[in-house]
Amino acid sequence: MQLSGKGVAAALTVASVQMLSLDAVAQEQLTGQSLSGKSSSEKDADSTGLDWLPDWIAKPLAPWRFDGAILWYREQDRVQAIEGIVQGRYDYSDSLSVTAKMLLDSLSGASATGALPQPTAQTFTRPSGGGEYSVAAGQTPLDDTFKDTRLQLSADWSEIISTEKRIHGGVYGSKEFDYASLGVNGGAEWGFNKDNTTLSLSTALGMDVVDPVGAVPVAGAPMAIRRDFSGEDAFLAAFATTRIPGVRRKYTSELLFGLNQVINRSTLVQLNYGVALSQGYLTDPYKILSVVNEQGLAQEYRYESRPDSRLRHSLFALLKHAMDKGIWDASYRFTLDDWGMRSHTLETRLRRQFGDIWGFKGLYGQLHLRWLHQGETDFYRSFLMEGEALPRYMSADYRLGDLDTYTLGVKLGYRLSGGRELAWRLGWYHQVPRGSQSALPALAGLDLYPVVDAAMLQLNYQW
Repeated sequence: MQLSGKGVAAALTVASVQMLSLDAVAQEQLTGQSLSGKSSSEKDADSTGLDWLPDWIAKPLAPWRFDGAILWYREQDRVQAIEGIVQGRYDYSDSLSVTAKMLLDSLSGASATGALPQPTAQTFTRPSGGGEYSVAAGQTPLDDTFKDTRLQLSADWSEIISTEKRIHGGVYGSKEFDYASLGVNGGAEWGFNKDNTTLSLSTALGMDVVDPVGAVPVAGAPMAIRRDFSGEDAFLAAFATTRIPGVRRKYTSELLFGLNQVINRSTLVQLNYGVALSQGYLTDPYKILSVVNEQGLAQEYRYESRPDSRLRHSLFALLKHAMDKGIWDASYRFTLDDWGMRSHTLETRLRRQFGDIWGFKGLYGQLHLRWLHQGETDFYRSFLMEGEALPRYMSADYRLGDLDTYTLGVKLGYRLSGGRELAWRLGWYHQVPRGSQSALPALAGLDLYPVVDAAMLQLNYQW
């Protein structure tokens, strides 16, 4: 899988997790009720929801509670994905529980390389060096070899030590064709003021192993293209000089400090401060930059280069309020890092309980709105000029540039027999990169910052 898809994969994972029981947990904290309108004790007395399975399967699973989701994601003329996730929770006692989760997704389509569109057709070498692809005049260069399958497994446990103290921990691992990830996490919570005030501290450590198709590119090296060489042997020799054998690693450590305050029976506030340090190979091996002459015509393409460390800080504030027939929350997040990036995120959800209506039991609906503004990093460049000194760090990846994103989601859910629940979610994502139009003649009239639209359809099932 090309690393440009990591952002898509992460977004899919977040979206799927949000479709699981997180909203239900938040509402129960406020009202003591589940989304189905039943208290926890009433749900325990319910059917397990496994009566549709054979006894030899249902009996071992009876102590578990499961959530599952299937997500379909499609960008216009770019990436498409389908993802499935299932999560099971087992309560060993009133104070100890474990959770296991499995995620499987498949991504394919075309991914932006960072190169500029041109008034004439362009030819690029594939990451493996074993082929080429062409891009029509005026079109954004997209590499259509983007394809991969990812499997992720995780396990977590949480334990109530006393009425004032809770601890938790977990492990995870994921694998795809050119990327592997392992990590551990843990934390503790302390309750005060009759448990109306909660302080928390969490930490996470992770290691990623990057093994790109065609090996790791030399940062800043020119892309070798067959037409520029007298024969295949000469091309392969030149291609080899742009590659470094072996894998690369990235290490991440994170700390999160939190404060939860119950204001009254229906309102709570959450404040978080997080700091994360990433070290190692942080470059995307599949991203390039166009080098253009004074007319704006591409003369060559260079592989990007990013710093080998990144320190990020984040502040997060959430207000959650329960109403007679619903729940509303609003949040703000500010992040900054030593790459020069700043971002602001506003997000809100409004959930409404409709009850038994139109033949549905416990029908509810939810509206979701999200806006993000992000400033570019210090080393973001749309392109390089021929003859200028090569910067130490450089990237034309739009994800590191100035952009705004907008998300709109609508969700409907209802109860089934046997304590089961079903929910549908439809989402729309709109991404608007920002940047000034180039005055170079060959780039006039070309869309250097194309808008990206995506649609999401999600099905969630709880049993």
